[in-house]
Amino acid sequence: MTQRVLITPEAEAIVDRLRAVHGPLMFHQSGGCCDGSSPMCYAKGEFRTGAQDVLLGEIAGCQFFMGAAQFEYWQHTQLIIDVVKGRGAGFSLEAPEGVRFLTRSRVFTDDEVAELEAAGAVPSGAA
Repeated sequence: MTQRVLITPEAEAIVDRLRAVHGPLMFHQSGGCCDGSSPMCYAKGEFRTGAQDVLLGEIAGCQFFMGAAQFEYWQHTQLIIDVVKGRGAGFSLEAPEGVRFLTRSRVFTDDEVAELEAAGAVPSGAA
């Protein structure tokens, strides 16, 4: 099945290091100001999700949420969570590591869209 969100091996290695320190983790991408449009990593439950958040799937054993308004823009793309050197301006757990997560994307093919639709893969929280 086509996945809405994936993670690179390099980013997964950072998640593994963070999990060893902080325990279970989660991701959220809101589309807000500052680094809000970047994927933010939190200790699981540290960021409260609600009706305006969409669960896109799991990466490296972590739930990945996106703000519903942001999902409207990204719903036709597969998100690929990667990591680069440098610090973001947010509160994401990787900041002290001297790296930051970022989202790369690619547009789904027509076949992938059909597969997602046939599977009823409209994430929870999506309209």
